[in-house]
Amino acid sequence: MALYLLEVGTGGRLQATREAREGSGAGGREGGRRRWKRLGFSGVGACTYLARGRVLYLLCGLGVDQEFLVQKIRPQEVKVKAVNAYRASASLAKHAPTGEKDLIHRALNTGSIQATDAQGSTSSNEERKIYIVYMGAQHSSQYPTYELHLNLLKEILGSSPSESLVYSYQRSFSGFAAKLSIDEAEKLNEMEGIISVFPSKTLKLRTTRSWDFLNFPQRVSRNPALESDIIIGMIDTGIWPESKSFSGQGLRPPPRKWKGACVNMTCNNKIIGARYYNSLGDYMLSEPSPRDFHGHGTHTASTAAGRTVSHANLYGLAKGMARGAVPSARLAVYKACWLFGCTDQDILAAFDDAISDGVDIISLSVGGDIAADYFQDSIAIGAFHAMANGILTSTAAGNAGPYRGTVSNVAPWTLVAAASSIDRHIIDKVVTGNHVSTLGASVNTFATKNSDDHPLIYMQGNATILPGDCTALPDINIVKGKIVLCKHFSDEIFITGIKGLIYIDDSSLDVSDLYPVPFITVSSLDGLKLLSYINNTKNPVANIHKSEEVFDSEAPLVASFSSRGPNTITPDILKPDISAPGIDILAAWSRVAPVSGIIIDTRVVKYNIISGTSMACPHVTGAAAYVKSFHPNWSPAAIMSALMTTAKPMYPSARQDELSYGAGQLNPVKAVHPGLVYDAGASDYVQMLCNSGYNETMIRIVTGDASSCSASSNGTARDLNYPSMALHVQSGKAFAAKFLRTVTNVGGARRCRYKAEVWAHHRLNVVVNPRKLKFSELKEKRQFTVSVSGGPLPGNSTAPATVIWSDGKHQVRSVMVVYTD
Repeated sequence: MALYLLEVGTGGRLQATREAREGSGAGGREGGRRRWKRLGFSGVGACTYLARGRVLYLLCGLGVDQEFLVQKIRPQEVKVKAVNAYRASASLAKHAPTGEKDLIHRALNTGSIQATDAQGSTSSNEERKIYIVYMGAQHSSQYPTYELHLNLLKEILGSSPSESLVYSYQRSFSGFAAKLSIDEAEKLNEMEGIISVFPSKTLKLRTTRSWDFLNFPQRVSRNPALESDIIIGMIDTGIWPESKSFSGQGLRPPPRKWKGACVNMTCNNKIIGARYYNSLGDYMLSEPSPRDFHGHGTHTASTAAGRTVSHANLYGLAKGMARGAVPSARLAVYKACWLFGCTDQDILAAFDDAISDGVDIISLSVGGDIAADYFQDSIAIGAFHAMANGILTSTAAGNAGPYRGTVSNVAPWTLVAAASSIDRHIIDKVVTGNHVSTLGASVNTFATKNSDDHPLIYMQGNATILPGDCTALPDINIVKGKIVLCKHFSDEIFITGIKGLIYIDDSSLDVSDLYPVPFITVSSLDGLKLLSYINNTKNPVANIHKSEEVFDSEAPLVASFSSRGPNTITPDILKPDISAPGIDILAAWSRVAPVSGIIIDTRVVKYNIISGTSMACPHVTGAAAYVKSFHPNWSPAAIMSALMTTAKPMYPSARQDELSYGAGQLNPVKAVHPGLVYDAGASDYVQMLCNSGYNETMIRIVTGDASSCSASSNGTARDLNYPSMALHVQSGKAFAAKFLRTVTNVGGARRCRYKAEVWAHHRLNVVVNPRKLKFSELKEKRQFTVSVSGGPLPGNSTAPATVIWSDGKHQVRSVMVVYTD
């Protein structure tokens, strides 16, 4: 992690850019990265930032260096005068500017940029911010947990600790959220029994055809009784209970194990629990209830476990049968995401309840800007305690691709989904007055009318505005009633009365966006042709047609927006884990949510088409629930293994590699019978943490038991019994490493023999020892070692390999990737 200080000249529109970035994140609409880019920032998706006067502070993960920033931030938008970089080291602030040492130190040590005053001192107590105080597993105490938390606060604050307390987490793990100054937070962090204290972040929200594309038909073999007992906890923007996708008709009452509640909303036998969390008390365009006013939560819930609904479509597009993977499974809704986003303290409160309520799987299509230390990451913390209670957490990789090192959810005890295409692509065309058709991508629901030719214009620019920049219109009457050709735009343009927008962008042609007016994305080459038409025609006009569906023979391909690895916290654990459909996905929608996510959009629909790793995540969640309905006693790691080792292979190209798609494309039917699984439990993850440098005292507080780091082990994180293998090596140098793995026989036959098959990149030498494994009973375990060596690899490269264990019936496939920076 590094902190970059960019001193900018006048004319840089920092405020407008910052508002757009925060707006896209706070609203949670898919495509926030693209909105930021449209305003001039291109490819800095792995950074969070703070603007102070003419200085922009960018706190960035791997994959972002000084040269990268200078190249990627458009000089015409932000005139970079100087770039200074500070990294987490003992001398990080040695040459820092006067008054900024404290800011730099805190940013690199907390993973968050905190504002300071002109002297570099912290904000006053009257300007306290919410911090998460994490204390690990529940443990016995002379005080009840709530009183313990209040007493800790009282030691720091002196009086009125209850006024500072936001949440007390006490059902499934211990900790609290409180309003603190930076100094108060640091004092708490030094107290015994505290694992971490970190500022709360606001995280972002990150199918008629998709399940069929995964070879998962409606009449797939099911285990109805057990499927009906599966409870999926959705941490999201809530749910629209009146949707047919959530009908409780024909379902029996909730399982006896269920201990949840319905708060401010009527449930049924499908939605059996509903809670909401809004510690900020900000209910703008919403209400204090689990109802979904955004649409995102309704969409993800129906993708994972929606009932079967015929004739679902969006204005005739993507017409078909909408359904989730497990239509008879139950849903428990935990609304922690709002117009402003999803705060860490609300997410942890949702985890605390979901674990205690008795859910089987937790799904959250949410993530931060960059990966954070496991115990300063609310999702990693909540998921760890879920795993310890036998609950799998499924989450999204993020939407900051295609840049390396942008995957934000990386904890090895979570199942992380990348987004990929399906064989149905939604396209559009714009027809100009010379009867030339230009193809592009969009979800345009407005009916085509041959008489709808409108004037076509291009913002030529001037001394202060770049050509094609539609973000700073000097007069809205210039564009009113016209179709506008743009290289950059913001959502504000849609209130100017434009009749349509043509967006020039090569990087997102695989994604079809939806807006309040006719819209289309075209390539830069086609953009030049349209510009030529405008410049050489007296009265240029155009007509953007309604979208249509086409067959995409290249699918599946990883989405351009899907966040890529490597894992910046534990480089030898491959993330994302698996790829699933996340482009042009049709699913249920809230009747009060804007179709395009833009407030002025008045269309009301029952089903909507959107894209994102948010859409991939519930596909993986649903598949995990499907596997669990056949194997209710399998651990979270066993379910992860089954899904990953049976994934359909995807292959490297200029656009993707193992750091993009992990094990490959989700294959739910095969995952039910994987043959062998790579199992792991809390003790295995504890050992990985030990091998990664976490101290034993901290780990014992996290687990709440006598966990210890094995003195005899000099292991590394790659010794974790993980279904995939990753190795980070230095470019230009020879390398050698070993992976120790254990497989458990879960196939139908008690007696079986497996043989290893290896495929490796020509730069790699991969050896499996032993090459044959013999099992004489179910649940029997066998160990083996995979050794990999090779000559020097060039910088920024990957070299893949595959190890497949086969008994003639099952193929247990593990991917390996060796990579360099």
